[in-house]
Amino acid sequence: MDDTEARQRAYWRSTLRLTGVLLSVWAAVSFLPGWFADEMNQIVFFGWPFGFYMAGQGALIVFLLIVWIYDRWMVRLERRHGLGGEG
Repeated sequence: MDDTEARQRAYWRSTLRLTGVLLSVWAAVSFLPGWFADEMNQIVFFGWPFGFYMAGQGALIVFLLIVWIYDRWMVRLERRHGLGGEG
């Protein structure tokens, strides 16, 4: 196995790991508020029950953060593994 192939394998492993973590966060933010709505609604967040807030706005904020984190992390990974061609 040459150096380029080893770098590509390491890059792919890192990409899969990042994708798995972010998909887990996405799944948790999508499904847990529905499953634990009664318990979450006991907490008041900015004047709203927390379960309602997460369903209405909090999840959207987390989804945007996931996209931002993915972009930043992938740029770093491409630089680290020498695969980012554009500046």
